[in-house]
Amino acid sequence: MDAQVRPDLSGFESLLQAASPAILVVTRADGTPVVSPVWFRFTGDAFEVVIAEKDPKLGHIGRNPNAVLTIFEPTPPFRGVEVRGPISLRTEGVGEARRAISSRYLGPASGARFTAKRGDRGFVASLPLSAARTWDLRAILPEPE
Repeated sequence: MDAQVRPDLSGFESLLQAASPAILVVTRADGTPVVSPVWFRFTGDAFEVVIAEKDPKLGHIGRNPNAVLTIFEPTPPFRGVEVRGPISLRTEGVGEARRAISSRYLGPASGARFTAKRGDRGFVASLPLSAARTWDLRAILPEPE
């Protein structure tokens, strides 16, 4: 059995620890994409997104688990991470994942209130680190004036 390749994410820590914009793309039954802005976290082994229990994305994932998660920064050097592969879903740890993710985006107090309101229900959608690729446009950007 081949060992899974672990992409090198050194130099991307600040992007992955920040409240960076992210987009999750799943596929409808007719093959058209569903593009959703999402909050995420990187656990060291996987990229995770919490999906509410009645979110239509769950039906799409049930039919076709292949997805793309794109995390990026809208300022120079315009780095990003794309994770492409099958999503796995779990119901364990939803509250903890929601709290960790929302606290990063909203701050600890607002993240705790958000989690209390949303509860422990839903799904943690996970994409493995081995499915990631990175980009950094630093080398092609003009020198600052």
